[in-house]
Parts: sequence; structure tokens; C-alpha cells
Amino acid sequence: MARPGKKRKVLFVLEIIVLLLFIGGLYVYGQISSRLDKIEQPELDEEKVIVNQEAPKMTGYKTYVLFGIDTRGEESRYSAQNSDTMIIVSVNNDTKEVRMVSVYRDTLLNVGDETYTKANAAYAYGGPEQAISMLNTNLDLDITDYATADFSALVEVVDDLGGLDMPLSYAEIEHMNNFCVETSKLTGKDYTPIEKPEPKPEDQEAIVGTYHLNGVQVTSYCRIRYTASLDMGRTERQRRVLGMLFDKAKIAGLSSIFKIMDDVFPMVTTSLSKQDILGLIPTLVGYKFTDSTGFPQKFKFSNIKGSIIVPTDLENNVVELHKFLYDDQDYTPSSEVVTRSNKILEIVGGESQLDDAAKTTTQDTTTTTDTFVWSENNTSDSSYDTSGDYSYDNDYDNDYSGGGDYSGGGDDYSGGGDTSGGDDYSGGGDDYSGGGDTSDGDDYSGGDDYSGGGDDYSGGDDTSGDGGFEDGGDADSGTGEE
Repeated sequence: MARPGKKRKVLFVLEIIVLLLFIGGLYVYGQISSRLDKIEQPELDEEKVIVNQEAPKMTGYKTYVLFGIDTRGEESRYSAQNSDTMIIVSVNNDTKEVRMVSVYRDTLLNVGDETYTKANAAYAYGGPEQAISMLNTNLDLDITDYATADFSALVEVVDDLGGLDMPLSYAEIEHMNNFCVETSKLTGKDYTPIEKPEPKPEDQEAIVGTYHLNGVQVTSYCRIRYTASLDMGRTERQRRVLGMLFDKAKIAGLSSIFKIMDDVFPMVTTSLSKQDILGLIPTLVGYKFTDSTGFPQKFKFSNIKGSIIVPTDLENNVVELHKFLYDDQDYTPSSEVVTRSNKILEIVGGESQLDDAAKTTTQDTTTTTDTFVWSENNTSDSSYDTSGDYSYDNDYDNDYSGGGDYSGGGDDYSGGGDTSGGDDYSGGGDDYSGGGDTSDGDDYSGGDDYSGGGDDYSGGDDTSGDGGFEDGGDADSGTGEE
């Protein structure tokens, strides 16, 4: 039987430990709270955010959207703020699972006011309110919160976490080195070019090694879209990097987290309040990325004016999206989505007029007539408005006709494939965590080859005329897409 004095001593020690933990918690809370003041938090005009009347109100889930925009200064012809990166993030509060869906920037959607053009234009037309409304009304979502950053923020996060170890193909090394020149100049950060292996391998898409990359290099890697996989490959790289950063941040020390807050928060704009962000902190610790894909999953290309991605059809793509984001196996799209689905196919002349591959264009031959904007409010007889204010060039600088499968999972992005055949980042089947298998592709920890086979990396790469991590785009000049 323990003596009373010994019991009191044990209780005293426990009280001291609890007190120290409490004080430490208050310190950490105070440090985080003070840094949150550095984030720009403009008031979102909720009256401008549109949600379809028939759209479901999800319970047990919270959905956010991450926008990547290009802000390279007013003097740059790529200064228009198109949201060329749009990542929908679904958080399942019951299972602690996080899923990501990239909306392809060149997807033909109703961006508002019965204007159909590339999805990335909505942000330039009406800021985050119109971009969120575009996603809500075309995809039957109920998004009310967002965060926006440019590619400089990604550079800082990667450097503050000590870089990433990334498997690269010969072609990826070549393109990344080219993009690093501009990324370094824009961010003021240094890098050391990766030396390409010699001799040049016959299969330029095969992984040649794993390289430790800094922020400039990782950001440049995320910019690559000069392949047969077009924007699908670029968004896949971005999701891969975000998953790796998420995992690395979970085990980083407080000093690294505080440094990220100091360096990155001033570059971020969000609708989330300080309390909202503080409430998300447990998500970083206790939640995990389980899967990611792109939208639309089924698509073809219209090459009438430039090259745009056409969902085939929007209605069925929205069904698959809700299966993926919310595990809703019996989703019925709203009447608004059905109407837009029919309108999109009507605008392009029906699915029979679509191509399995995007047309080949180069930046030198691209003009403002390589645009595609259809407006219900057009006063002219033409259905295609190329008058200047709302024109967007397509400066793809490579041959997109190669029908490669960049993930090794059998999906051909240039032929209207299923983008859910994307990466597997943890070696068990799913993106990032190894759950169910929706992506037959890459596994950066389980040994699969995530270059698969088939990207056409041989197209030219022009780093002087490309957008950044978010690809540029200029609503006034009609140029600037990466």
C-alpha cells in the first residue's frame, strides 16, 4: 500500500505536467493566432455566390476550393487573374478522408451570364465570387469558402519544409530546367539545374532517378503541361506535390510551421476567418489524403477556335464527380446541370463534331482568333465572340496528337479518357494513402512507374511566354496561357 506522502508527490508531478502542457498550448495558440493576421481576408459577397436550388446540402462533409492565379505585375502580358489552377477539396469529417479534384482550366462551361468559355476565365470576369458560382452551378456544388495564392507561395512552402524528393523522367528534367529560369527570376529564389543523364534515353518518359528539389524546381515541375496529357498531366503533378507537402507538414516541427506561416500567409487570400483556420488545424494532424482526380473524367476536344475541353457529357461527369467527392452512388443532377450539359454539346455542334485529340498549335502561330467564347447575349449573328475583351489564346507549344497514357493506368487523356486513372502516391492503390484503387497509375512509395508510358514530351518549351504555376492568361490581351 502506497504511503500518503508518495501519492501527493505523484499528483503534484501530474499537476505540473498538465500545467506545462496548458501553458505550451496557449503559447502555440497565441503564435498561430498572431500569424493569421497576415492573411488577407476580404469579405466574400455571399449574395453573388450562386448555388443551384436543387443542389444537395452535404452533411458530414465540408467542401473548399483552392485557386491558383498569375500575378506577375501589370506590365506583364500574363497579368490577368485567370484561375488556371482550381482544386476542389472535399473533407469527410466522419472518416477523416480528404479528396481533391482538379478542374481543367480549358473546360467549356457556363462561367456566368450565359457565357460559355474556358472555366479559368470566371475568376478574371468576377473574382472569387464568380469563380465559385461557376463551380457551384455547373457541378451542383455548395462551396462557400476558398483560398487563393500564386506560385510564389508554393516556392516558399517547399523551401520551408526542406524540399521534396521527386522521381523524374528525362523529359520532366528538361522541361523543369527550362521553367526554372523564369520561376527563379519571378520569385528571386535560386536553384541548381538538374543535370540530364547521358546518353539521352530512348524512352524519355521513363523515370531516370529520384532528385531532391527545392521550391523553384518543384514549382517549375508543377508548371509542365507541354505533353500529350495537356493540362491533365500538369494538374496531376500539382496534386502529387500537394499530397507530399501535406504529409511532410504533418511531421514538421513547430519552427518550420511558424516559418511557413510567416513566409506564405501574406501571399494568401481567403474567405476563412481566423477561427475557421484554427479549427482546420486538427485536419492537418488527424486527416489524410486518400484520392485525387481531374474533372471532367470523360471529355473530347473542340478545335473550332483554339482547343477546348468538352465534357461528354456534363450531366454524366457531374454524376461521377459526386460519386468521387461524396461517395454518392445514386446522384441525380439538377435540372440546371442538365440544361447546361445540353447547351454545351449544342454549342460545339454535337459530340460527333468533337475530336479525340487537341489540335497542334504553336505560340508563334496563335492569334486572338484562336478563341472560343459563346454568349447568349451576343447581339451579332455569330455565336463565337472573338471581339477582344473576352478572348483567350491557346499557346500550346507541342504536339498534342500523341495519344499517350501518362499514368500507366490505361487512360488516354488525348482521346477523351478517364482522368481517374491518375496517380497513386502511397503504394496501396489510392492516391496518397493506399485505400481503394481508382487510379491505376503512379506510386511514389510503392515502386510503380508513374510515368507509365506515352506522354509526348518532345514538344517545344517556351519559358518566356508561359504562365506560372497557375498559367497566366490575360482577359484583355487574349494571351498568357501556359
